[in-house]
Amino acid sequence: MRTFKPLLLAGLLALVPLSGFAQESVDGEPDVTIRQEGDRTVEEYRVNGFLYAVKITPKTGKPYFLVRADGDSNFIRADRPDMLIPAWEIFSW
Repeated sequence: MRTFKPLLLAGLLALVPLSGFAQESVDGEPDVTIRQEGDRTVEEYRVNGFLYAVKITPKTGKPYFLVRADGDSNFIRADRPDMLIPAWEIFSW
């Protein structure tokens, strides 16, 4: 039993530095690339080189966001979800 406690402590201390490699921290602001495409402005938002959102601002109309739908390069509009969830009020007091 006397050798178990030092071995447990040594094992825990050996794993502590590895926990820092498990997560990649996201610090600071995202990188924004702005470009003109015809009659609209496209803003690409990236963190650590990973494209996660695109803001489209047309010359006329409201701006809208395209967000990543899955792991590939498939984007969907953030204001139009695929599944519409009803929000009926059934009971209140």
